[in-house]
Amino acid sequence: MQNQQVEQVRRFNRTVAERVGVLHDHYLGGTRPYGQARLLWELGGEERAHDVRSVRDRLGLDSGYASRLLRALERDGLIVVEAHPRDRRVRTLRLTEAGQAERALLGERSDALAASLLAPLDARQRDRLTSAMAEVERLLTASVVSLEVLDPDHPDAAHCLRSYAAELQELFDEGFDPGNSLLPDPAELRAPRGLFLVARLHGEPVGCAGLKLPPRAPAEIKRLWVGPRTRGLGLARRLLSELEERAARHGCDRVRLDTNKALEAATRLYRTSGYTEVPAFNDEPYAHHWFEKRLTP
Repeated sequence: MQNQQVEQVRRFNRTVAERVGVLHDHYLGGTRPYGQARLLWELGGEERAHDVRSVRDRLGLDSGYASRLLRALERDGLIVVEAHPRDRRVRTLRLTEAGQAERALLGERSDALAASLLAPLDARQRDRLTSAMAEVERLLTASVVSLEVLDPDHPDAAHCLRSYAAELQELFDEGFDPGNSLLPDPAELRAPRGLFLVARLHGEPVGCAGLKLPPRAPAEIKRLWVGPRTRGLGLARRLLSELEERAARHGCDRVRLDTNKALEAATRLYRTSGYTEVPAFNDEPYAHHWFEKRLTP
């Protein structure tokens, strides 16, 4: 990371903050600052209650600041905070009729602000700006995905593995039955015999990958999966690279994996990441390609 890159990010942040008006106490000419307005917007758009924790995670708010924002919205009669009907330990949020009305007004004024950003530009400049914004959004989203080593029986890990199996069932010509696959014993994905990585975006599990670390043998990558809504963020390559680094730190000089012919994007990823196709090294019934890569200590 270069100092010039850091300074460019800081200049960009200052420009955006100034241009969209987040520095003003009355955002978009309304009665509340940006933080309250952003939280109000997050609670609309769906006819359902939102639990407090998921909202905090999506917006990256600490509990103290989120509580102050919620109290302000509740005091103004815009939201209702209540216990979840099936778990009273969980607090849920929903907009009141007044909250829905203010959110609608916020949407209209946000549209007007966006139009004012584009209006001074010609058609070519508008296309350049909106294309650049889409790229920035994609990369910023990628930057907030976190990776964590979890037990393979953790609920988030189990969610990823179920989603992985369901997707393979749809993709494979012969379907996918986990009972017929060479699934690793969960103990093989726990230290010291291995590990299981889970990727999260705003607190939600969106990807996973497992690493087996057998003694005196190459490391093996298993169950690399990225959810549909986070594809295109480079997450699969990031998971792959992270497992390779961990295998190298463990003392492994090679890592290997197998894949099915239907997983064309995965096969391209492995080839462009330095993997070489090798003869079959296991009896995985769903595998058509076997790959191996030399690791740098």
